[in-house]
Amino acid sequence: MITTQIKAILKTAASALCRMSSVLIVLSLTACSLEEHPRDQIPEEKAYTSSKDIFQNTVATLYSYIGGSTDGQGLQGTCRGVYDLQTFGSDEAMLPTRGVDWFDGGIWLDMYRHSWGPDHDLVNKSWLYLYKVITLCNNSLKQIIAHQEKLSDAEYNRFTSEVRALRAIYYWYLLDLYGRVPLISSFNASVSEVRQYERREVFDFVYSELTDVYDDLSPENSVVIDDYYGRVTRPVADFVLAKLMLNAEVYTDDNWTDNERPDGSTMVFTVNGREMNAWEATIYYCERLKLSGFQLEDAYLSNFIVHNENSKENIWVIPLDRDLYTHQQQNLFRSYHYRHAAAYGFAGENGSCATLRTLQVFGYGTDEVDNRFDMNYWWGEVRDLNHKVVTDRAGNPLVYMPFEVKPTLNYGPYLETAGARMKKYEIDRNAMQGGKLMDNDIVLFRYADVLLMRAEACLRNGDVAKGQTYFNAVRERAGMPHRPLTLENLLDERLLELCWEGWRRQDLIRFNQYESLFNGDEDNQKVDETDHHTIVYPIPANALTLNPNLRQNAGY
Repeated sequence: MITTQIKAILKTAASALCRMSSVLIVLSLTACSLEEHPRDQIPEEKAYTSSKDIFQNTVATLYSYIGGSTDGQGLQGTCRGVYDLQTFGSDEAMLPTRGVDWFDGGIWLDMYRHSWGPDHDLVNKSWLYLYKVITLCNNSLKQIIAHQEKLSDAEYNRFTSEVRALRAIYYWYLLDLYGRVPLISSFNASVSEVRQYERREVFDFVYSELTDVYDDLSPENSVVIDDYYGRVTRPVADFVLAKLMLNAEVYTDDNWTDNERPDGSTMVFTVNGREMNAWEATIYYCERLKLSGFQLEDAYLSNFIVHNENSKENIWVIPLDRDLYTHQQQNLFRSYHYRHAAAYGFAGENGSCATLRTLQVFGYGTDEVDNRFDMNYWWGEVRDLNHKVVTDRAGNPLVYMPFEVKPTLNYGPYLETAGARMKKYEIDRNAMQGGKLMDNDIVLFRYADVLLMRAEACLRNGDVAKGQTYFNAVRERAGMPHRPLTLENLLDERLLELCWEGWRRQDLIRFNQYESLFNGDEDNQKVDETDHHTIVYPIPANALTLNPNLRQNAGY
């Protein structure tokens, strides 16, 4: 279990990163902001003296990087990184320029317009973060192998398998975001060995790694607070394997700009000794999660409350605890108006909000608004936790205006109030660091998504009736009437159920509907996305400069 006793070990990992091989330079990590020389740092020669020490310094230490507290770090919870690429490049949410606020060199407008390039800050930070953790994984494997004589065979297999599984998950994120990327499995790889792999090859690597180590992973639930809390276990691997199969048409397409894709129904995968197509394999991995005991919580918001540990629905989370970890949830208060956050004693940044497309999907402003809108968004008049009306900076009631949102808000009456704001996570009254150091674990994977994946796989495989039962279960939990299971309704349902959870970009790409909401104006033309080149991000310019073996993705 990752506890306070490992904090010194985590510092060791941070400083070790700055001593890593030339691979990091090749991948464009040109400067190390983690360099530190703590007085309580564990000397490297004493870090691997027993199986317990080896585990803590090679496996447990990696989990300090799943979340973060600075820009670009962590899979979720921070800004300008992986989560923002998945969210603000989609039609789900936006960060409008509000007068002089949130222009930030135009990076958020670029996300809205899909006009990002190889020098874009989010593109670069996410690449660096993902490869940083992969490099740490490779170093951990190197140390486990070097000290194998101190481990039993079972310990050796468990340690290496967990690190390999985590590394595979990080390669999945690279596969999803960048398409064609370097595959590096050795800590001591030379520059000449670092080459770019086709997207199908990266997909095959991730799939084979997860299936190869699966039996040596723990079957435990990683959301329960025990020795496996927050770690990669078999259910976490099953979830990623289901996602790989569900997106196999996209992930195995080496030429995504030719408007053709492989057919998931004719793909062949050998799963547990049986041949299956992509949809059958998706169903198989979803079934394993059902057999692991996951199920829907009775109440939707139970998954996001303060102290949401032990949720029977959440599958993998970023553990947050203001007394134990430095991981933060910055996204919530990045969305709140300054005065709204101040009403809780916290700091707001008055930024992110729902798009008009999202309002349309939720039925906002109609007689058929989805129940989950109030659960996920602040809109209209704002009240604090004691139900007292919150006032704006002029002393008037603070009222969010969802329909007034647009990419650039000049000095008008809705400059600060346009847009419905993120509400998903319960406010932790005892949070610190402006509200960002809270005790609500950040949900990465949950079982409602599994049911929707299973419904989609059944639908695509021709078993509509079976898929309808899983689709109905999600809507029933939300208190919403049944809808026919169609691709259109399913894509909408994924937004209704999973908004603010970082899936929208991936979903739109799979449904072949990924394009900017921007239609151009007198200053900027709409990006031509007819070749679908924007379904992957560009390889960062620094990486191309430092490694001649890499070439840019088509369209950039």
